[in-house]
Amino acid sequence: MKAVVDKISDGIATVLIEDQDAVLHIPISFLPENLKEGTWLSVNFSVDHQQTQAMYEKNKLMLQQLINKQKKR
Repeated sequence: MKAVVDKISDGIATVLIEDQDAVLHIPISFLPENLKEGTWLSVNFSVDHQQTQAMYEKNKLMLQQLINKQKKR
């Protein structure tokens, strides 16, 4: 997917996704150095299966702890 930096203001880049009605507002610290308005980017999102599973397990444990707390009352 391609995107272009439309503007940069207060450390935030407004990025327009090509051929989509989508706008992203991204801190420039997350983007390549020397970025300027009109710069084209290649954008790729990928799933972090390990982090997803870790957060699922953490949330499951927290929910179980809340349920157990309610049962004790």
